[in-house]
Amino acid sequence: MPIIEISSRESTHERIALVTGANRGIGQEIARQLAAAGVHVLSAARQPSAAEVLLDVTRKEHIDALAERLKDGLDILVNNAGASFDGFNADVAKRTLDVNFFGPMNLTDALLPHLRLSAKIVMVSSGMGELSHVGPRLRERFDSPTLDRLALVDLMHSFPRDVAAGVHEKNGWPSNAYSVSKVGLNALTRVLARELANDSRDILVNAACPGWVRTRMGGQSAPRSPEQGARTPVWLAQLPKNGPSGAFFRDEKAIAW
Repeated sequence: MPIIEISSRESTHERIALVTGANRGIGQEIARQLAAAGVHVLSAARQPSAAEVLLDVTRKEHIDALAERLKDGLDILVNNAGASFDGFNADVAKRTLDVNFFGPMNLTDALLPHLRLSAKIVMVSSGMGELSHVGPRLRERFDSPTLDRLALVDLMHSFPRDVAAGVHEKNGWPSNAYSVSKVGLNALTRVLARELANDSRDILVNAACPGWVRTRMGGQSAPRSPEQGARTPVWLAQLPKNGPSGAFFRDEKAIAW
């Protein structure tokens, strides 16, 4: 991806954040904590009555409209929106990747020209995205320091194809589309960090594991509250200019991919 040069407002401008999937759970709490820190937060969700911004990350027209709305600048992008569908087949695999991997990728790409100096991109991931969930050959490919955008996208497209062909387990994929989507999101974090390494805006991009949180997806038996789950994404959204990039964090500490 080419390096993008844009002008920015003075350092005294009001910080603006976009949080996707902010109508409930971790996303709602991330938005609340950022607002409490003095950030102007735009909450995005698929339900127009539940947030300030209508956004289905699988719909290009929503992404394009949002990019136009934010053309004057954005300081923080929190890609929190995600889905976990019942069952497991090629259709479920594709739908899950569309929301959890391709959605954040396409949204980030659309908003990238509008990110200001020292902007932060936060990918809300999961421990289910750790590389231990895929086989050794896939692990090596995902973790390669030379993995680029095209290779990653091809790799992600191969998962539903392998599921449809009945060879996904043989090829090292788990029978869990949510896990694969988060493995891909983590790899995207590393790829983006490499792509942005020489960008003069000093943009930081990192992934956060919120832990097992009491949400509609996590269930009421989960040990963590949404407040606890939001803590690390909020911390990453406010890193100093010289902070880390291209890393994975839990409880504000770097963890292995």
